Amino acid sequence: MQAKIGIIGGSGLYSMPGFTNQREVALETPFGAPSDAYVVGEMAGKPVAFLARHGRGHRLSPSELNFRANIHGFKQLGVEWIISLSAVGSLKEEHKPLDFVIPDQFVDRTMGRKSTFFGEGLVGHVSFGDPVCNALAKLLHQACGEAGVPSKLGGTYICMEGPAFSTKAESNLYRSWGMDVIGMTNLQEAKLAREAELCYATIAMVTDYDCWHPEHDAVTVADIVRNLHHNAENAQKVVFKAVELLGMGERKCPCASALEFALITDKTKVPEETKRKLELLVGKYFAE
Repeated sequence: MQAKIGIIGGSGLYSMPGFTNQREVALETPFGAPSDAYVVGEMAGKPVAFLARHGRGHRLSPSELNFRANIHGFKQLGVEWIISLSAVGSLKEEHKPLDFVIPDQFVDRTMGRKSTFFGEGLVGHVSFGDPVCNALAKLLHQACGEAGVPSKLGGTYICMEGPAFSTKAESNLYRSWGMDVIGMTNLQEAKLAREAELCYATIAMVTDYDCWHPEHDAVTVADIVRNLHHNAENAQKVVFKAVELLGMGERKCPCASALEFALITDKTKVPEETKRKLELLVGKYFAE
């Protein structure tokens, strides 16, 4: 069963109500197994695939996620748009707990994660100056408005390694850089989605003020979980509205052709094994 819209559920979102005709699809990819089986079905009459980023039951830490398998699996299912849902801490007073932020920039503070499909004889350099799909981000902002959920379009998501939360020194450093929200997962997803020529945007769901705020200076899991439940209810309303709004026509954004000028390696020098491994992503660029 093919799906055009992919949904990645973050902390507190391990399923997505509103599906009909749903079934589980367990996939293997050239990069190993995804976080869990995909739940494929229909939402608002459109084909959708849902993946629990951390696995159902929250079994995988951010550093353990197989980002390449997760994104490649969506590509195997025929997905063209990915709506990512992610719990974040706020680094600005204006982003209050239970608000949603739809970032348009990322800063990477992770260490040694695999965030590219390329290598092994094929070099690709995608454009990443604008790391999310602008059209999809605007649609998500519209969906928040129609669902009655407070949201801001734009802002910078700083992606830390985790799994521990920030020290106060780190939190204040990121604030001095002008960062808006902090999380542990979305940077790799955005990079890989771009390499896979998928449209990607994030709904960053604020759970807390990290540890910088003088009145909220100790982030606890109990506080975060409480806000996660509230955010999950709002996220489900926003996603359903976004799926309703999302058209199924041909994509006009640059995401759909991100690899057109990105592949640097002489095609005659690329190992056959690498071409087979990346066939789904680059095959059309190697066709005679």
